Amino acid sequence: MSDIFDSIHDLQDRRREVELGGGDERIDKQHEKGKLTARERIDLLVDKGTFVELNPFMAHRCSDFGLDGAKGPGDGVVTGYGKVNGRPIYLFSQDFTVFGGALGETHAQKIVNVMDLAAKNGAPFIGLNDSGGARIQEGVLSLDGYGQIFYRNAIYSGVIPQISVILGPCAGGAVYSPAITDFVFMVDQTSQMFITGPKVIETVTGEKISAENLGGSKVHNTISGNAHFRGRTEEDVIEMVRTLLTYLPQSNEQKTPVAETTNESDYREDLAEIVPFDGLRPYDVRSVLEQVVDTHSFMEVHREFAKNIVVGFARLGGESVGLVCNQPKYMAGGLDIDSSDKAARFIRFCDSFNIPVITFEDVSGFFPGVKQELGGIIRHGAKILYAYSEATVPKITVILRKAYGGAYVALNSKSIGADLVFAWPNAEIAVMGPQGAANVIFARDIAASAEPEATRAAKIEEYREKFANPYVAAARGMVDDVIDPRETRIKLIQALEMMKTKKEDRPKKKHGNIPL
Repeated sequence: MSDIFDSIHDLQDRRREVELGGGDERIDKQHEKGKLTARERIDLLVDKGTFVELNPFMAHRCSDFGLDGAKGPGDGVVTGYGKVNGRPIYLFSQDFTVFGGALGETHAQKIVNVMDLAAKNGAPFIGLNDSGGARIQEGVLSLDGYGQIFYRNAIYSGVIPQISVILGPCAGGAVYSPAITDFVFMVDQTSQMFITGPKVIETVTGEKISAENLGGSKVHNTISGNAHFRGRTEEDVIEMVRTLLTYLPQSNEQKTPVAETTNESDYREDLAEIVPFDGLRPYDVRSVLEQVVDTHSFMEVHREFAKNIVVGFARLGGESVGLVCNQPKYMAGGLDIDSSDKAARFIRFCDSFNIPVITFEDVSGFFPGVKQELGGIIRHGAKILYAYSEATVPKITVILRKAYGGAYVALNSKSIGADLVFAWPNAEIAVMGPQGAANVIFARDIAASAEPEATRAAKIEEYREKFANPYVAAARGMVDDVIDPRETRIKLIQALEMMKTKKEDRPKKKHGNIPL
Protein backbone atom coordinates (compact mmCIF):
# COMPACT_ATOMS: atom_id res chain seq x y z
CA MET A 1 0.00 0.00 0.00
CA SER A 2 2.88 2.36 0.78
CA ASP A 3 4.07 2.12 -2.84
CA ILE A 4 0.92 3.76 -4.19
CA PHE A 5 1.08 6.54 -1.60
CA ASP A 6 4.72 7.12 -2.43
CA SER A 7 3.66 7.53 -6.06
CA ILE A 8 0.88 9.91 -5.07
CA HIS A 9 3.28 11.99 -2.99
CA ASP A 10 5.69 12.07 -5.91
CA LEU A 11 2.85 13.25 -8.16
CA GLN A 12 1.94 15.98 -5.70
CA ASP A 13 5.57 17.13 -5.47
CA ARG A 14 5.85 17.27 -9.26
CA ARG A 15 2.60 19.20 -9.54
CA ARG A 16 3.72 21.72 -6.92
CA GLU A 17 6.95 22.22 -8.86
CA VAL A 18 4.99 22.91 -12.05
CA GLU A 19 2.62 25.28 -10.26
CA LEU A 20 5.54 27.25 -8.86
CA GLY A 21 6.70 28.08 -12.39
CA GLY A 22 10.04 29.86 -12.40
CA GLY A 23 10.22 29.95 -8.61
CA ASP A 24 9.63 32.51 -5.88
CA GLU A 25 12.36 34.91 -6.98
CA ARG A 26 11.06 35.24 -10.52
CA ILE A 27 7.48 35.47 -9.28
CA ASP A 28 8.54 38.38 -7.05
CA LYS A 29 10.12 40.10 -10.05
CA GLN A 30 6.88 39.63 -11.99
CA HIS A 31 4.94 41.27 -9.18
CA GLU A 32 7.47 44.12 -8.94
CA LYS A 33 6.66 44.98 -12.57
CA GLY A 34 3.00 45.29 -11.60
CA LYS A 35 2.20 42.02 -13.39
CA LEU A 36 0.37 38.94 -12.15
CA THR A 37 1.55 35.38 -12.71
CA ALA A 38 0.04 33.10 -15.33
CA ARG A 39 -2.00 31.23 -12.73
CA GLU A 40 -3.14 34.34 -10.89
CA ARG A 41 -4.53 35.61 -14.19
CA ILE A 42 -6.41 32.38 -14.77
CA ASP A 43 -7.90 32.60 -11.28
CA LEU A 44 -9.23 36.07 -12.12
CA LEU A 45 -10.64 35.01 -15.47
CA VAL A 46 -12.49 31.78 -14.72
CA ASP A 47 -15.22 31.06 -12.21
CA LYS A 48 -13.79 29.93 -8.89
CA GLY A 49 -12.84 26.26 -8.79
CA THR A 50 -13.60 25.54 -12.46
CA PHE A 51 -10.14 25.53 -14.04
CA VAL A 52 -8.79 22.18 -15.21
CA GLU A 53 -5.17 22.18 -16.37
CA LEU A 54 -4.04 20.14 -19.36
CA ASN A 55 -0.54 18.83 -20.19
CA PRO A 56 1.14 20.23 -17.05
CA PHE A 57 4.09 17.86 -17.35
CA MET A 58 4.98 18.43 -20.99
CA ALA A 59 8.63 19.53 -21.25
CA HIS A 60 10.95 20.87 -23.94
CA ARG A 61 13.26 18.53 -25.84
CA CYS A 62 15.93 21.06 -26.77
CA SER A 63 19.52 20.25 -25.81
CA ASP A 64 21.25 23.07 -27.68
CA PHE A 65 22.66 26.42 -26.49
CA GLY A 66 22.54 25.69 -22.77
CA LEU A 67 19.02 24.25 -22.60
CA ASP A 68 20.31 20.71 -22.05
CA GLY A 69 19.06 19.82 -18.59
CA ALA A 70 17.45 23.24 -18.06
CA LYS A 71 14.14 22.83 -16.30
CA GLY A 72 11.16 24.74 -17.55
CA PRO A 73 7.98 23.79 -15.65
CA GLY A 74 5.07 23.61 -18.06
CA ASP A 75 7.47 24.89 -20.75
CA GLY A 76 6.39 28.45 -20.01
CA VAL A 77 2.65 28.15 -20.60
CA VAL A 78 -0.39 26.98 -18.65
CA THR A 79 -3.24 25.52 -20.73
CA GLY A 80 -6.64 24.12 -19.90
CA TYR A 81 -10.35 24.83 -19.65
CA GLY A 82 -12.81 26.28 -17.19
CA LYS A 83 -15.98 28.32 -17.01
CA VAL A 84 -16.73 32.03 -17.25
CA ASN A 85 -20.17 33.11 -16.05
CA GLY A 86 -21.03 29.41 -15.92
CA ARG A 87 -20.15 28.73 -19.58
CA PRO A 88 -17.15 26.70 -20.81
CA ILE A 89 -14.05 28.40 -22.22
CA TYR A 90 -10.58 27.16 -23.20
CA LEU A 91 -7.40 29.12 -22.61
CA PHE A 92 -3.65 29.43 -22.45
CA SER A 93 -1.70 31.69 -20.12
CA GLN A 94 1.95 32.31 -20.87
CA ASP A 95 4.29 32.17 -17.86
CA PHE A 96 6.95 34.88 -18.08
CA THR A 97 8.76 33.38 -15.06
CA VAL A 98 9.73 30.33 -17.16
CA PHE A 99 12.07 31.09 -20.08
CA GLY A 100 10.51 34.57 -20.26
CA GLY A 101 7.38 32.93 -21.66
CA ALA A 102 9.28 32.31 -24.90
CA LEU A 103 7.55 30.00 -27.32
CA GLY A 104 9.24 26.74 -28.29
CA GLU A 105 8.07 23.49 -29.85
CA THR A 106 6.41 22.05 -26.73
CA HIS A 107 4.99 25.40 -25.64
CA ALA A 108 3.27 25.72 -29.02
CA GLN A 109 2.04 22.13 -28.96
CA LYS A 110 0.30 22.72 -25.65
CA ILE A 111 -1.47 25.76 -27.12
CA VAL A 112 -2.60 24.05 -30.34
CA ASN A 113 -3.86 21.04 -28.37
CA VAL A 114 -6.23 23.22 -26.37
CA MET A 115 -7.22 25.26 -29.44
CA ASP A 116 -8.31 22.06 -31.15
CA LEU A 117 -10.35 21.07 -28.10
CA ALA A 118 -12.05 24.47 -28.08
CA ALA A 119 -13.04 24.09 -31.74
CA LYS A 120 -14.23 20.49 -31.32
CA ASN A 121 -16.38 21.41 -28.35
CA GLY A 122 -17.61 24.75 -29.67
CA ALA A 123 -16.41 27.14 -26.96
CA PRO A 124 -14.52 30.48 -26.88
CA PHE A 125 -10.74 30.43 -26.84
CA ILE A 126 -8.80 33.01 -24.81
CA GLY A 127 -5.06 33.66 -24.98
CA LEU A 128 -3.32 35.43 -22.09
CA ASN A 129 -0.11 36.65 -23.75
CA ASP A 130 3.07 37.54 -21.85
CA SER A 131 6.10 36.38 -23.80
CA GLY A 132 9.56 37.40 -24.93
CA GLY A 133 8.76 35.90 -28.35
CA ALA A 134 10.24 32.91 -30.13
CA ARG A 135 12.66 30.71 -28.18
CA ILE A 136 15.80 31.39 -30.18
CA GLN A 137 17.56 28.26 -28.93
CA GLU A 138 14.95 26.09 -30.66
CA GLY A 139 15.35 27.82 -34.00
CA VAL A 140 12.94 26.87 -36.74
CA LEU A 141 10.91 24.68 -34.37
CA SER A 142 9.73 27.85 -32.65
CA LEU A 143 8.72 29.38 -35.98
CA ASP A 144 6.86 26.22 -36.93
CA GLY A 145 5.05 26.40 -33.59
CA TYR A 146 3.87 29.93 -34.33
CA GLY A 147 2.73 28.84 -37.76
CA GLN A 148 0.60 26.06 -36.29
CA ILE A 149 -1.06 28.57 -33.96
CA PHE A 150 -1.67 31.11 -36.75
CA TYR A 151 -3.20 28.38 -38.92
CA ARG A 152 -5.70 27.48 -36.23
CA ASN A 153 -6.48 31.14 -35.53
CA ALA A 154 -7.42 31.45 -39.20
CA ILE A 155 -9.38 28.25 -39.74
CA TYR A 156 -11.28 28.60 -36.45
CA SER A 157 -12.10 32.24 -37.21
CA GLY A 158 -15.87 32.55 -37.40
CA VAL A 159 -16.25 29.12 -35.76
CA ILE A 160 -15.52 30.03 -32.13
CA PRO A 161 -14.90 33.46 -30.59
CA GLN A 162 -11.17 34.08 -30.11
CA ILE A 163 -9.91 36.69 -27.67
CA SER A 164 -6.33 37.84 -27.08
CA VAL A 165 -5.28 39.56 -23.86
CA ILE A 166 -1.85 41.22 -24.01
CA LEU A 167 -0.42 41.34 -20.48
CA GLY A 168 3.25 41.98 -21.20
CA PRO A 169 5.50 41.98 -24.27
CA CYS A 170 4.23 40.50 -27.53
CA ALA A 171 6.84 40.97 -30.24
CA GLY A 172 7.92 39.71 -33.63
CA GLY A 173 5.86 36.95 -35.19
CA ALA A 174 3.94 36.53 -31.95
CA VAL A 175 1.79 39.57 -32.77
CA TYR A 176 0.09 37.87 -35.69
CA SER A 177 -1.93 35.51 -33.55
CA PRO A 178 -3.67 38.37 -31.70
CA ALA A 179 -4.10 40.20 -35.01
CA ILE A 180 -6.15 37.30 -36.40
CA THR A 181 -8.29 36.85 -33.28
CA ASP A 182 -11.56 38.70 -32.87
CA PHE A 183 -10.74 41.05 -29.99
CA VAL A 184 -7.50 42.29 -28.45
CA PHE A 185 -7.24 43.66 -24.90
CA MET A 186 -4.24 45.55 -23.50
CA VAL A 187 -3.09 46.95 -20.14
CA ASP A 188 -1.75 50.48 -19.80
CA GLN A 189 2.04 50.72 -19.34
CA THR A 190 2.70 46.95 -19.19
CA SER A 191 1.43 45.70 -22.57
CA GLN A 192 3.33 46.17 -25.83
CA MET A 193 2.91 44.80 -29.33
CA PHE A 194 5.32 45.42 -32.20
CA ILE A 195 6.91 43.55 -35.09
CA THR A 196 10.35 45.01 -34.44
CA GLY A 197 11.34 46.57 -31.13
CA PRO A 198 12.81 50.03 -30.49
CA LYS A 199 16.43 48.84 -30.57
CA VAL A 200 16.08 47.15 -33.94
CA ILE A 201 14.29 50.17 -35.39
CA GLU A 202 17.03 52.49 -34.17
CA THR A 203 19.70 50.24 -35.67
CA VAL A 204 17.98 49.95 -39.05
CA THR A 205 16.38 53.38 -39.53
CA GLY A 206 18.00 55.58 -36.91
CA GLU A 207 14.61 56.40 -35.36
CA LYS A 208 14.50 56.58 -31.57
CA ILE A 209 11.28 55.65 -29.78
CA SER A 210 10.28 54.04 -26.49
CA ALA A 211 8.57 50.67 -26.31
CA GLU A 212 5.43 52.32 -24.93
CA ASN A 213 5.23 54.92 -27.71
CA LEU A 214 5.93 52.26 -30.33
CA GLY A 215 3.54 49.56 -29.24
CA GLY A 216 1.78 50.44 -26.00
CA SER A 217 -1.92 50.16 -25.23
CA LYS A 218 -2.71 53.78 -26.10
CA VAL A 219 -0.96 53.58 -29.48
CA HIS A 220 -2.83 50.45 -30.53
CA ASN A 221 -6.20 51.59 -29.20
CA THR A 222 -6.09 55.10 -30.68
CA ILE A 223 -3.80 55.16 -33.74
CA SER A 224 -3.18 51.72 -35.25
CA GLY A 225 -6.52 50.17 -34.30
CA ASN A 226 -4.75 46.86 -33.58
CA ALA A 227 -6.38 46.64 -30.14
CA HIS A 228 -10.02 47.03 -29.18
CA PHE A 229 -9.95 47.56 -25.41
CA ARG A 230 -7.52 48.79 -22.78
CA GLY A 231 -7.62 49.06 -19.02
CA ARG A 232 -5.60 50.53 -16.20
CA THR A 233 -4.79 47.22 -14.50
CA GLU A 234 -4.77 43.52 -15.34
CA GLU A 235 -7.75 43.06 -13.03
CA ASP A 236 -9.72 45.71 -14.95
CA VAL A 237 -8.90 44.15 -18.30
CA ILE A 238 -9.74 40.59 -17.28
CA GLU A 239 -13.08 41.76 -15.89
CA MET A 240 -13.76 43.40 -19.27
CA VAL A 241 -13.10 40.05 -20.96
CA ARG A 242 -15.61 38.37 -18.66
CA THR A 243 -18.16 41.07 -19.54
CA LEU A 244 -17.58 40.74 -23.29
CA LEU A 245 -18.25 37.01 -23.14
CA THR A 246 -21.77 37.66 -21.81
CA TYR A 247 -22.73 39.11 -25.21
CA LEU A 248 -21.28 36.28 -27.31
CA PRO A 249 -22.47 32.79 -28.23
CA GLN A 250 -20.28 29.80 -27.53
CA SER A 251 -19.81 29.13 -31.24
CA ASN A 252 -21.22 29.91 -34.67
CA GLU A 253 -23.82 27.16 -34.19
CA GLN A 254 -25.34 28.67 -31.07
CA LYS A 255 -27.39 31.70 -30.14
CA THR A 256 -26.29 34.43 -27.78
CA PRO A 257 -27.27 34.19 -24.11
CA VAL A 258 -30.40 36.12 -23.11
CA ALA A 259 -30.17 38.45 -20.12
CA GLU A 260 -32.90 39.20 -17.64
CA THR A 261 -34.82 42.40 -18.30
CA THR A 262 -36.40 44.94 -16.01
CA ASN A 263 -39.89 46.37 -16.26
CA GLU A 264 -38.63 49.64 -17.72
CA SER A 265 -40.87 51.48 -20.17
CA ASP A 266 -40.00 51.00 -23.85
CA TYR A 267 -41.47 54.41 -24.72
CA ARG A 268 -38.65 56.95 -24.37
CA GLU A 269 -39.83 60.56 -24.17
CA ASP A 270 -36.30 62.02 -24.23
CA LEU A 271 -35.59 60.70 -27.75
CA ALA A 272 -37.72 63.48 -29.23
CA GLU A 273 -35.15 66.16 -28.38
CA ILE A 274 -31.75 64.43 -28.31
CA VAL A 275 -30.93 64.87 -32.01
CA PRO A 276 -30.79 68.54 -33.12
CA PHE A 277 -33.17 69.32 -35.97
CA ASP A 278 -30.46 71.40 -37.65
CA GLY A 279 -28.39 68.91 -39.67
CA LEU A 280 -25.20 70.91 -39.10
CA ARG A 281 -25.31 70.73 -35.32
CA PRO A 282 -23.28 67.92 -33.70
CA TYR A 283 -24.40 65.62 -30.87
CA ASP A 284 -23.16 62.43 -29.23
CA VAL A 285 -24.88 59.38 -30.73
CA ARG A 286 -24.24 57.52 -27.46
CA SER A 287 -26.97 59.68 -25.91
CA VAL A 288 -29.39 58.11 -28.40
CA LEU A 289 -28.15 54.61 -27.65
CA GLU A 290 -28.58 55.10 -23.90
CA GLN A 291 -32.27 55.76 -24.50
CA VAL A 292 -32.78 52.85 -26.89
CA VAL A 293 -30.91 49.84 -25.49
CA ASP A 294 -31.39 48.08 -22.16
CA THR A 295 -30.09 50.17 -19.26
CA HIS A 296 -26.28 50.05 -18.83
CA SER A 297 -25.99 47.33 -21.47
CA PHE A 298 -23.86 49.11 -24.10
CA MET A 299 -20.27 47.83 -24.35
CA GLU A 300 -18.36 49.89 -26.89
CA VAL A 301 -15.68 48.26 -29.05
CA HIS A 302 -12.73 50.23 -30.45
CA ARG A 303 -13.88 53.25 -28.42
CA GLU A 304 -10.73 55.30 -29.02
CA PHE A 305 -10.12 54.42 -32.67
CA ALA A 306 -11.89 56.04 -35.64
CA LYS A 307 -14.21 58.00 -33.37
CA ASN A 308 -16.44 59.11 -36.23
CA ILE A 309 -18.16 55.75 -36.01
CA VAL A 310 -19.32 53.98 -32.86
CA VAL A 311 -19.60 50.19 -32.72
CA GLY A 312 -20.30 47.82 -29.87
CA PHE A 313 -22.59 45.33 -28.22
CA ALA A 314 -25.78 45.99 -26.29
CA ARG A 315 -29.02 44.31 -25.37
CA LEU A 316 -32.56 44.99 -26.49
CA GLY A 317 -35.17 43.20 -24.45
CA GLY A 318 -32.37 41.03 -23.09
CA GLU A 319 -31.14 39.97 -26.56
CA SER A 320 -27.58 40.69 -27.73
CA VAL A 321 -27.25 43.03 -30.69
CA GLY A 322 -24.36 44.66 -32.53
CA LEU A 323 -24.59 48.42 -33.06
CA VAL A 324 -23.00 50.43 -35.87
CA CYS A 325 -23.57 54.15 -35.46
CA ASN A 326 -22.38 57.32 -37.15
CA GLN A 327 -20.94 59.79 -34.64
CA PRO A 328 -21.77 63.41 -35.69
CA LYS A 329 -19.55 64.61 -32.83
CA TYR A 330 -16.49 63.73 -34.95
CA MET A 331 -15.96 64.62 -38.62
CA ALA A 332 -19.73 65.21 -38.91
CA GLY A 333 -20.12 61.44 -38.80
CA GLY A 334 -18.57 61.05 -42.26
CA LEU A 335 -16.97 57.76 -43.26
CA ASP A 336 -13.22 57.64 -43.78
CA ILE A 337 -10.63 54.87 -44.22
CA ASP A 338 -10.29 53.87 -40.57
CA SER A 339 -14.00 54.01 -39.76
CA SER A 340 -14.75 51.87 -42.81
CA ASP A 341 -12.32 49.20 -41.64
CA LYS A 342 -13.63 49.38 -38.08
CA ALA A 343 -17.27 49.01 -39.07
CA ALA A 344 -16.73 46.30 -41.67
CA ARG A 345 -14.80 44.01 -39.34
CA PHE A 346 -17.34 44.44 -36.56
CA ILE A 347 -20.24 43.68 -38.91
CA ARG A 348 -18.51 40.53 -40.13
CA PHE A 349 -17.90 39.37 -36.55
CA CYS A 350 -21.58 39.83 -35.69
CA ASP A 351 -22.64 37.96 -38.81
CA SER A 352 -20.23 35.10 -38.02
CA PHE A 353 -21.81 34.62 -34.61
CA ASN A 354 -25.53 35.16 -35.20
CA ILE A 355 -25.70 38.61 -33.61
CA PRO A 356 -28.27 40.96 -35.22
CA VAL A 357 -26.84 44.24 -36.53
CA ILE A 358 -28.63 47.54 -35.91
CA THR A 359 -27.37 50.65 -37.71
CA PHE A 360 -28.07 54.16 -36.43
CA GLU A 361 -27.44 56.42 -39.40
CA ASP A 362 -26.61 60.09 -39.54
CA VAL A 363 -24.03 60.39 -42.27
CA SER A 364 -22.95 63.31 -44.42
CA GLY A 365 -21.10 61.06 -46.86
CA PHE A 366 -17.65 59.61 -47.38
CA PHE A 367 -15.08 62.06 -46.03
CA PRO A 368 -13.51 64.12 -48.86
CA GLY A 369 -9.84 64.89 -49.28
CA VAL A 370 -6.70 64.09 -51.24
CA LYS A 371 -5.24 62.08 -48.35
CA GLN A 372 -8.35 59.89 -48.21
CA GLU A 373 -8.46 59.33 -51.97
CA LEU A 374 -4.77 58.49 -52.24
CA GLY A 375 -5.05 56.30 -49.15
CA GLY A 376 -7.64 54.12 -50.86
CA ILE A 377 -10.99 55.28 -49.49
CA ILE A 378 -12.66 53.58 -52.47
CA ARG A 379 -11.27 50.19 -51.46
CA HIS A 380 -11.79 50.71 -47.74
CA GLY A 381 -15.30 52.11 -48.14
CA ALA A 382 -16.21 49.11 -50.28
CA LYS A 383 -15.55 46.89 -47.25
CA ILE A 384 -18.66 48.28 -45.54
CA LEU A 385 -20.78 47.56 -48.61
CA TYR A 386 -19.33 44.08 -48.79
CA ALA A 387 -19.81 43.34 -45.08
CA TYR A 388 -23.45 44.40 -45.01
CA SER A 389 -24.24 42.67 -48.29
CA GLU A 390 -22.83 39.29 -47.27
CA ALA A 391 -24.33 39.35 -43.76
CA THR A 392 -27.39 37.15 -43.27
CA VAL A 393 -28.24 37.99 -39.65
CA PRO A 394 -31.21 40.31 -39.00
CA LYS A 395 -30.19 43.77 -40.26
CA ILE A 396 -32.08 46.88 -39.20
CA THR A 397 -31.34 50.54 -39.96
CA VAL A 398 -32.66 53.62 -38.18
CA ILE A 399 -32.03 56.87 -40.07
CA LEU A 400 -31.80 59.51 -37.36
CA ARG A 401 -31.12 62.59 -39.49
CA LYS A 402 -28.89 62.68 -42.60
CA ALA A 403 -28.38 59.86 -45.11
CA TYR A 404 -26.53 61.24 -48.11
CA GLY A 405 -25.01 59.75 -51.24
CA GLY A 406 -22.97 56.58 -51.41
CA ALA A 407 -22.69 56.51 -47.63
CA TYR A 408 -26.49 56.11 -47.44
CA VAL A 409 -26.22 53.09 -49.72
CA ALA A 410 -23.27 51.63 -47.85
CA LEU A 411 -24.83 51.84 -44.39
CA ASN A 412 -27.28 48.96 -44.69
CA SER A 413 -29.77 50.41 -47.14
CA LYS A 414 -32.57 48.25 -48.54
CA SER A 415 -30.68 47.97 -51.81
CA ILE A 416 -27.83 46.03 -50.16
CA GLY A 417 -29.98 43.76 -48.06
CA ALA A 418 -31.42 45.57 -45.04
CA ASP A 419 -34.40 43.69 -43.65
CA LEU A 420 -36.02 46.78 -42.19
CA VAL A 421 -35.26 50.49 -42.52
CA PHE A 422 -36.89 52.98 -40.19
CA ALA A 423 -36.55 56.75 -40.43
CA TRP A 424 -37.30 59.53 -38.01
CA PRO A 425 -39.63 62.21 -39.47
CA ASN A 426 -36.81 64.79 -39.70
CA ALA A 427 -34.57 62.42 -41.74
CA GLU A 428 -33.04 63.71 -44.97
CA ILE A 429 -32.39 61.01 -47.58
CA ALA A 430 -30.81 62.33 -50.75
CA VAL A 431 -27.84 62.23 -53.09
CA MET A 432 -26.38 65.20 -51.22
CA GLY A 433 -27.42 67.85 -48.72
CA PRO A 434 -29.91 70.56 -49.75
CA GLN A 435 -27.25 73.29 -49.80
CA GLY A 436 -24.93 71.43 -52.16
CA ALA A 437 -27.75 70.15 -54.33
CA ALA A 438 -29.31 73.59 -54.75
CA ASN A 439 -25.97 75.10 -55.74
CA VAL A 440 -25.61 72.47 -58.50
CA ILE A 441 -29.18 72.20 -59.78
CA PHE A 442 -30.10 75.87 -59.60
CA ALA A 443 -26.71 77.42 -60.36
CA ARG A 444 -28.02 79.39 -63.37
CA ASP A 445 -31.12 80.65 -61.55
CA ILE A 446 -29.01 81.82 -58.62
CA ALA A 447 -26.45 83.52 -60.87
CA ALA A 448 -29.15 85.33 -62.88
CA SER A 449 -31.06 86.51 -59.82
CA ALA A 450 -30.97 90.12 -58.67
CA GLU A 451 -30.82 88.77 -55.09
CA PRO A 452 -28.71 85.59 -55.38
CA GLU A 453 -28.59 84.85 -51.65
CA ALA A 454 -32.36 85.07 -51.28
CA THR A 455 -32.79 82.92 -54.39
CA ARG A 456 -30.29 80.38 -53.06
CA ALA A 457 -32.17 80.16 -49.76
CA ALA A 458 -35.47 79.68 -51.56
CA LYS A 459 -34.03 76.96 -53.81
CA ILE A 460 -32.46 75.17 -50.84
CA GLU A 461 -35.84 75.08 -49.14
CA GLU A 462 -37.51 73.92 -52.37
CA TYR A 463 -35.05 71.01 -52.65
CA ARG A 464 -35.45 70.15 -48.99
CA GLU A 465 -39.23 69.98 -49.24
CA LYS A 466 -39.13 67.86 -52.38
CA PHE A 467 -36.31 65.41 -51.69
CA ALA A 468 -34.66 65.84 -48.29
CA ASN A 469 -37.26 64.04 -46.24
CA PRO A 470 -38.06 60.38 -45.55
CA TYR A 471 -41.37 60.26 -47.39
CA VAL A 472 -40.00 60.09 -50.93
CA ALA A 473 -37.91 57.06 -49.95
CA ALA A 474 -40.85 55.61 -48.02
CA ALA A 475 -43.08 55.98 -51.07
CA ARG A 476 -40.62 53.84 -53.06
CA GLY A 477 -40.25 51.18 -50.34
CA MET A 478 -36.69 52.14 -49.46
CA VAL A 479 -37.90 53.08 -45.97
CA ASP A 480 -40.26 50.60 -44.34
CA ASP A 481 -41.75 53.08 -41.92
CA VAL A 482 -41.35 56.63 -40.67
CA ILE A 483 -41.53 56.38 -36.89
CA ASP A 484 -41.95 58.58 -33.86
CA PRO A 485 -38.45 58.82 -32.33
CA ARG A 486 -39.91 58.08 -28.90
CA GLU A 487 -41.07 54.67 -30.18
CA THR A 488 -37.67 53.62 -31.56
CA ARG A 489 -36.97 51.06 -28.83
CA ILE A 490 -40.48 49.59 -29.21
CA LYS A 491 -40.08 49.22 -32.99
CA LEU A 492 -36.64 47.60 -32.68
CA ILE A 493 -37.73 45.06 -30.07
CA GLN A 494 -40.73 44.16 -32.23
CA ALA A 495 -38.50 43.78 -35.29
CA LEU A 496 -36.01 41.54 -33.49
CA GLU A 497 -38.82 39.37 -32.19
CA MET A 498 -40.27 39.09 -35.70
CA MET A 499 -36.90 38.06 -37.18
CA LYS A 500 -35.90 35.45 -34.60
CA THR A 501 -36.48 32.73 -37.19
CA LYS A 502 -34.87 34.53 -40.11
CA LYS A 503 -33.07 32.28 -42.59
CA GLU A 504 -31.22 33.54 -45.63
CA ASP A 505 -28.76 31.80 -47.92
CA ARG A 506 -26.07 33.06 -50.25
CA PRO A 507 -24.88 31.44 -53.51
CA LYS A 508 -22.67 28.42 -52.88
CA LYS A 509 -19.00 29.33 -53.10
CA LYS A 510 -15.69 28.67 -51.42
CA HIS A 511 -15.55 32.24 -50.07
CA GLY A 512 -15.85 35.76 -51.40
CA ASN A 513 -12.98 38.14 -52.10
CA ILE A 514 -13.50 41.15 -49.82
CA PRO A 515 -11.55 44.22 -51.01
CA LEU A 516 -8.86 44.07 -48.36
